[in-house]
Amino acid sequence: MNILFLSVSTGGGHIKAAETLKDYIMKKYANSRCLIIDTFKYISPVIDKLIVDGYINMINKIPFLYGRLYRLSESSKAIVNLTYGFSSLLSYRLMPLITVFEPSIIVCTHTIPLQMVSHLKKEKLISVPIVAIVTDYVSHPFWKLENVDALIVPHEEVKDEMVRFGIPENIIFPYGIPLSEGFVQKHDRQEILNIFGLEDKLTGLIMGGSLGIRSIRNSFEMLINTKREMQIIVVTGKNTALKNRIENLLKQTKLSKTVRVFGYTNLVPYLMDISDFIITKPGGMTISEALAKELIIFLVSPIPGQEERNSHFLVRNNAALEIKEHEDIDYLLTRILDDVSKKKELQRIARNFSRPYACHDTAVLLRRLANFQ
Repeated sequence: MNILFLSVSTGGGHIKAAETLKDYIMKKYANSRCLIIDTFKYISPVIDKLIVDGYINMINKIPFLYGRLYRLSESSKAIVNLTYGFSSLLSYRLMPLITVFEPSIIVCTHTIPLQMVSHLKKEKLISVPIVAIVTDYVSHPFWKLENVDALIVPHEEVKDEMVRFGIPENIIFPYGIPLSEGFVQKHDRQEILNIFGLEDKLTGLIMGGSLGIRSIRNSFEMLINTKREMQIIVVTGKNTALKNRIENLLKQTKLSKTVRVFGYTNLVPYLMDISDFIITKPGGMTISEALAKELIIFLVSPIPGQEERNSHFLVRNNAALEIKEHEDIDYLLTRILDDVSKKKELQRIARNFSRPYACHDTAVLLRRLANFQ
């Protein structure tokens, strides 16, 4: 089975979903070949810089504008057609790669490369099955494309929404977002606490996605100032400047709480296993990981657009709680963490929403679509 993964590095979730599934397939089907391509980087580093850097700058500096554009794209056929037209023009640049690699199936973890290969299939330049992995808990008109053989979505509600959009029900599979093995397994809490020099007491985890943007510093200051006795773990992702700022703050200020700061790390499954709750922005991948670990989830500062939609989905289904601006964090923590029945209910909901076998189920589907023996 030759699998070509096409993604885009607007945030870490899209690439990570491809990497996770690739790792699983290579272990399960050793005679497979897998290749992950960051699509814009392959087509044109200049285009990649313009689009990816433009996206990151927009959600950092003028998120309201991105939110407006996102909402407009949900209702405007003109924007959908314009995006598809742009993707179609670029799609032909993928042909040398496809010709050389000879994939038996193509998996897209972002809608733009999906639009590209959908167009190539429409033009009869390729004929292999095309599969999309949706990494947010929301549908969007961008996913409604011809010549797509399967859409892997995080939850049944997303499937229902896609069906209402007119996507055929028989190609939508609510298998979940692929999670690496560490998020499916449980690790010994005391052993991990010992490794990190932490105590066996209330532990809060703060994350902000792979880019470590928005909300982390505010969340950190919020927990530092809470009266509640706890220890704090902060993961700043690839934002080294933020990591340095927090570490400098810790050196300059005497704090009553123990704090551990991590940059971009593969230790997140272990950090989640020793945490009682997580404060995070609602990126689809981080949320799926936290649900698999049955963490109590507090959401902050969603990026207007898909993260805002993720937040609405989770809060509406009681799978997470939103921390609003100027909210009394002490009151919120007391209301949730000191109520045993409430904690158990949140953990039960997390179990129901979690899709720990997403990799297995998706790999089986890919094998069937590719006619791999």
